[in-house]
Amino acid sequence: MSEPALISEHVQRTSEVAFAVYKRQQATMARRRLYPLSAFYTLYTILVLSIAFSTKHPWIAVALFSAGCVTWTLVEYLFHRYVLHGRFPPGKGLIRKFLHERLDPLHWDHHARPFDGSHISGGLKDILPLFFVAAPVSFLFPVYTAPVVLAGAVQSYACEEWLHYALHFSNSRFPLFSPAEKISSVPPQPAWDR
Repeated sequence: MSEPALISEHVQRTSEVAFAVYKRQQATMARRRLYPLSAFYTLYTILVLSIAFSTKHPWIAVALFSAGCVTWTLVEYLFHRYVLHGRFPPGKGLIRKFLHERLDPLHWDHHARPFDGSHISGGLKDILPLFFVAAPVSFLFPVYTAPVVLAGAVQSYACEEWLHYALHFSNSRFPLFSPAEKISSVPPQPAWDR
């Protein structure tokens, strides 16, 4: 019996490629996207917290870091729930046209292909432009205040991306991390198409 051929990173799932092989290959792709993001934002967080804890206000830094984590969680939930899952009907106007044409396909492609490693998680470049504006502005304030809030937010972003990765690729028995193949990969049909 011949040995199976090695599968390249960008192979589409077909009947010749077993689902387990495809899923493992896509998990590898997704992890490779997460490593730079995790390293960059974690290094920033360690640096900022090290400086903040050396001041006379370490407990303020802890409180504001926690506030940054809560802020990211709230923003992520609201944006994901009301923008990415909002399914904007087509229509006139710049805002509606932008929301329908740009955001709907971006997120619903992920739901259409839940094991595509290039759509599972964000990459370093996704919020980097925002970060490069927010980080210098945050240092206009004492290091134990705004920079620490930003560190909490970006560290929460990195953690949320790993959690999302685990939700799709983990084989854990813990219900939060149950395999995602049990979840329907077909998004619900929008109201205007019914």
